[in-house]
Amino acid sequence: MATIGLLRLPDVYNRLHATTKCDTLGAGLVLLSLALQSEAAVAIRLALLIIFILITNPTAAHVIARSAYVTGIRPLIDRGETDD
Repeated sequence: MATIGLLRLPDVYNRLHATTKCDTLGAGLVLLSLALQSEAAVAIRLALLIIFILITNPTAAHVIARSAYVTGIRPLIDRGETDD
């Protein structure tokens, strides 16, 4: 789904949103399934890793989006372009 969003969505902000959501959810679910199948000590480490990913992925996406905005890349709606 992230690849489809990356290829089909119109601007950097929409593309970033699609890929970040899929990346965070995918990694979180894989780590959760590993935590459910492992011993307690490993499950605790995996739970901490899930929390780390849930914090860092959106933060990194925000930094990328902010740097794109600061460098002059405006969202599609701000440029006056529509699909009409």
